[in-house]
Amino acid sequence: MKLLVPLLLVALALGCYEADAAACPAFVLDSVGFLFDPKPVYRQKLAIYDAPPEAVEAKLQVKECTDEIDKGKRVLIAAVLTKIVKECAL
Repeated sequence: MKLLVPLLLVALALGCYEADAAACPAFVLDSVGFLFDPKPVYRQKLAIYDAPPEAVEAKLQVKECTDEIDKGKRVLIAAVLTKIVKECAL
């Protein structure tokens, strides 16, 4: 539960940046993958960013925590992220 609020705040900040209110499709796909993809699949998706290995491992450590959240609650988080993206696109 402690991770839920910061995750939503980060999503709001990234999804509704003033310079371009439309959410980047890569951001949306990454957010959904972060919530639902298995760790090996998500690791492969992160490879397109060519991030340092330390950064990838840090993100995967956080993913381990979100993977412990009940799937029903992750669906609710995804619904909130979807609503944020739709609101910011107006």
